[in-house]
Amino acid sequence: MTRIGITGHQGLPAEAVPYVTQKIRDILTETAPPLVGYGALAEGADQIFAHELLAAGGDLHVVIPATGYEGTFSDADKNTYFALLDKATSVTHLRFDSPSEEAYDAAGQWVSKHCETLIAVWDGKPARGLGGTADAVAHARKLGRTVHVVWPSGVRRT
Repeated sequence: MTRIGITGHQGLPAEAVPYVTQKIRDILTETAPPLVGYGALAEGADQIFAHELLAAGGDLHVVIPATGYEGTFSDADKNTYFALLDKATSVTHLRFDSPSEEAYDAAGQWVSKHCETLIAVWDGKPARGLGGTADAVAHARKLGRTVHVVWPSGVRRT
């Protein structure tokens, strides 16, 4: 079994989505099955990863950072969140009473701890707050995980 995690930006620029989707698909295709994927189903990179993982026949393990997490999503992303959550083979609920930077940081650390490989949809810039993509990458590297950074050249986040 290969355990693979996801961390990445929300609000991906539209021009980044096809590249990110293809790179995630390529990494999953090149990874020996069976696959177990870990992520929080956040809008953007996490949801793309979950779709691609399921399409590749992998099992999805969802990490819910806090009570009320679903309230942080827009309507469209909330629908996607619940649809993907329904397809999860397992779910871990972290013990935070409400969504916060601390809860997101804990979720990133949890994913990094439980995977062998981390896909990071990351522009390489510092986190914009505690629990950002850069924090999860730093934690995964500290643990000695393989980290695949995925980001299209020349694309900037707004």
